[in-house]
Order: sequence, then structure tokens, then C-alpha cells
Amino acid sequence: MNRETLCQCYRLMLLIRSAEEKIGDWVERGEARCPCHLYIGQEAIAVGVGTAMRAGDTLWGNHRSHGHYLAREASLTGLFAEILGKATGCAHGRGGSMHLIAKDQGILGTVPIVAATIPLAVGAALASSLRRDGCVSVAFFGDGATEEGHFHESLNLAAVYKLPVIFVCENNQYASHLHWSERRPAANLHEVGSLYRIPGICLDGNDVEAVHEASLRAMERARAGAGPSFLECRTYRWRGHVGPRWDIDVGLKRRDELHDWLARCPIRRAKERLRKLGVTEAELSAIEQSVQDSIAQAEAEARAAPWPDEGELLHHVYCAAAPLDLPWFMPSIREAA
Repeated sequence: MNRETLCQCYRLMLLIRSAEEKIGDWVERGEARCPCHLYIGQEAIAVGVGTAMRAGDTLWGNHRSHGHYLAREASLTGLFAEILGKATGCAHGRGGSMHLIAKDQGILGTVPIVAATIPLAVGAALASSLRRDGCVSVAFFGDGATEEGHFHESLNLAAVYKLPVIFVCENNQYASHLHWSERRPAANLHEVGSLYRIPGICLDGNDVEAVHEASLRAMERARAGAGPSFLECRTYRWRGHVGPRWDIDVGLKRRDELHDWLARCPIRRAKERLRKLGVTEAELSAIEQSVQDSIAQAEAEARAAPWPDEGELLHHVYCAAAPLDLPWFMPSIREAA
């Protein structure tokens, strides 16, 4: 990776880390009312893949997608406003942390249901294949998603039709609070595509250069009509499954692994690499300051944004034309309908 690209990656990883720390503070203070799954520790994966994508490519995320959204340089103000429930949020305050969208950046929606966007990514790849537009679809998911049935159905369909899709497994060792060794007989997730003749590779998910290079190769393969690829990126999330607490999952302490993974911080590793490439401390400080300025500006804009109008509460909500038989605890909706 050349100096310019690595500087871009360093800035984006810093932006994700800083934004997530800000969101974690809001959760602790009760300002963010929606569940927030933080991406801290995994930044190199989203950025390594995201910077390898082109305009027109699509990205499909999950419940932990702040990093994916920002790696594609979608609006930081839109993210902050969405999490605060403001009308100017990327989903107009309706979706919260787990339902992000940025059409101009190819992010057509993130969904918290495990593995739910994997078939959507395959559908987008099928559409690209039929249009012959040269675009690639990328599906991000955790290691736990590989245990869902439609994950395997999606891989099979993508392989049969040689669709331009890349399956990116962010293996952070845990599905909620269960370690992979409690769920699998071997640490061989990268081989999961072999049954469908999809090439797989196991990567250091905390090395942004390695992830970027592997993504470029997979993108080239997909655009050439050779079909899908599977990237297993091994990493570790520093915070809990949901919320800002360190190394805690739904009230349970994980194994004492965090200390070892902190030493493998993807941002620190990128910074050390930049120093070796001759980037000065002044240049690094300028990048870091620009990130903090962006965070401050986006927070100010999100806080100043209006709340959604109460009259729009039932917009985009489906209800039958027939008389509603709603439960007794929903009288206000019954009356409004």
C-alpha cells in the first residue's frame, strides 16, 4: 500500500474509533436510547475492504455497522443524528444504530437479524451480473452468521452463477458471548466455501494493508466474472457485544484475551507503518486533528438538528385496510388508524 492510501486508511480508522468512543459516551450517559453495538478494535476490516471498493459497488452490513458506514465516507453527521433519533439522521431517526443507509455510498441498508443481509448482497450481485455493470457486492457478517442456513444457501447460489460478491467474515472470536471453540470443532472458517468451490483466505483482520490487498484481489476476480470469494478476517472487538463496557458480553466476562489484542491495535500498527514510510509527526498530528474537528462539527450539527415531527409517527408503517384488531395495550395506534 502506498503512502497516500495508507494515510487515507489511517484517517478513516481514527474516524471510526473516535466516533464510536463518542457514541459509547452517549450510551453511558443515556443520551443514545437505541442499542449500540460498537466496532472498536475491528476498524482495519471495514477500512481495508471499503477503500478497495468503487463507485457503484454495494455494501451490506449487520448490527455492528458504524465502521462499515464510515469506511465508505458516508455522512458522520447523518450517523450521529440517527443514533440521537433526529430527523436529519441517515434513516430520518427511525432506524437507530442498527439500521443505517447511505445510497450514494452504496450502503442500501444494514439489518440486525443475524445473516439477514447476506442473501440481499447476493441479490444485488445477481442484479449487477444481469446488468453487466461491473459492480461488486460486499457482505459483512460475524462468525456466528456462518451457522445460519441462508448463509449456506447464499454461498451456493453465488457459486452456481459466479456472481460478483465478496463474503467478508469478521471473526471476532465470539458470537455474542460464546467463543468459537464452544461452537465449532476447528478454527477453519476460511474453508467454509470449499464445498461450493469458493476460494477462501484467512487474514489478520487487524492489518489494514493485508485486508486491503486481499480485497483488491477478490474485487478483480469478481469483476472478471470468476465469481465470489470468502475472506475470513480474524480480529477482536474490545467492547461488549452491545454497549460500551470493556470485554463484557451480556453480563458475562470473556476469557482474558483483551490485553493481548490491545497490543495488536490496528490503528497503532498503521501509524507505525506510516512512520516507516516517512510520514512526519506533524503530518500525523494534522490527520488526528482533522478527525477530532470532524467529530466536534458532526456532534454539534446532530445536536442542533430537529426531532422528527410527531405527525409522521405512522408514516412508512403498514396497516391493513380492514378494521384493526390490535392488542389492548396499543389504543393510541388503534385510534390514530
